[in-house]
Amino acid sequence: MRTVLVTGPGGAGRTTVAAATALAAARRGRRTLLLTADGIPGFPDGTEPTEVTDGLWSARIDSGEHFREELLALQDQASAVLDLLGGNRLDGEELTELPGSTELALLHTLRRAAEGDWSRRGHELLVVDLPPLREALALLALPEQLRRYLRRLLPPERQAARALRPMLAQLAGVPMPAQWLYEAAARRDAELAAVQALIEDRGTTLRLVAEPGPAAEEALRTARTGLALHGLRVDSLAVNRVLPRRSADPWFAELAAQQEQTVDRWYEEWVPEAALCEVPHLGRDPRGLDDLARLDTTAVCTVFEAAGTGGGLFEGDGLASELDGRSPGRADDPWWIESPGAPDGLDGLLPGARIVTVPPSGDGDPVLVWCLPLPGAAKKDLQLVRRGDELLLTVGPFHRIVPLESGLRRCTVSGAALTDGVLRVRFTPDPGLWPRTD
Repeated sequence: MRTVLVTGPGGAGRTTVAAATALAAARRGRRTLLLTADGIPGFPDGTEPTEVTDGLWSARIDSGEHFREELLALQDQASAVLDLLGGNRLDGEELTELPGSTELALLHTLRRAAEGDWSRRGHELLVVDLPPLREALALLALPEQLRRYLRRLLPPERQAARALRPMLAQLAGVPMPAQWLYEAAARRDAELAAVQALIEDRGTTLRLVAEPGPAAEEALRTARTGLALHGLRVDSLAVNRVLPRRSADPWFAELAAQQEQTVDRWYEEWVPEAALCEVPHLGRDPRGLDDLARLDTTAVCTVFEAAGTGGGLFEGDGLASELDGRSPGRADDPWWIESPGAPDGLDGLLPGARIVTVPPSGDGDPVLVWCLPLPGAAKKDLQLVRRGDELLLTVGPFHRIVPLESGLRRCTVSGAALTDGVLRVRFTPDPGLWPRTD
């Protein structure tokens, strides 16, 4: 299933563009499901997929209801502990959702669409209206982060010792974790793994929505680094609410000229890696299916086609541009490894890694260079720490913990540099750990 995740700076009209994108795909014959937490004029308000028009279904994400269901279920599972402590049960009517529940509800809904009950409805395209850009990037990184926390706090291998728990509890003087806790952690890990697989799939891309102007320029420039850090793929930038280029009104003409300058810079920064669609301002807030269809038919899109299909830049098919099917499977990691002639045993120690052979540096010991493109990153905003078998990367407001391939775990970090928008970390094989060939 093809998946398009729609986000952008707050107030840019991402929900409207998400709905217009979903309608554009449905009008071209693709069974489409739209997920959103916001109400859309002319769309049903149900929390289950409901038909909007031919080929288009929508479902609203109700974070409050999801929070109540999850907390009541957890309360039932922990009933023995609560009774032991003399706790009073909470009723659903008295529960108010807490901060963060919206993100968890969205992840739960994505899992249902990816491999749960909704996945059996035969949808060809999933369009997801995400929160504003900064929050969306944090949300898309959440499954990977939460799975790491679960593995650290409740290692699966500890379940093998469950027969010893009564004895360990007596020796330690405190109760050991109950089996239901491990089972709940395993279920959560499986759910998060499904969402992570959806995000990392080659058929999943981001569609950015921005209203041209200085604030949006800065927001996209900052976000581009976070997109690269997490390996998120952008299929297009929808430039929303574009004003007519010529006007007799001086104030209106100046605003349109400012928009035009921003759009020109975005063409230079984003094309051809992503398509760029100019969506005109309707002169009012879009309401209903007819207005959404008009956004699609009046959008002017520039797309890039590979050389094998003719090559060059072409006019796309409205908001349905870049919605073509893509081969399923996990997308490549955003990083690669440069090797001077590949040290002995490298192929077996770096399974699946993208290895680029480079000329030897001539300074003695062979060095492997771990490379990650970080466009827009500044050296002053970059922090890099190796902790055990992981690299802890912080770039401005973005953070990611990257597990090292087995071959790099046998090396020591001998330096790092940020040059031409690419972070390069030098690894020197440790003689005490690197496999011997003699």
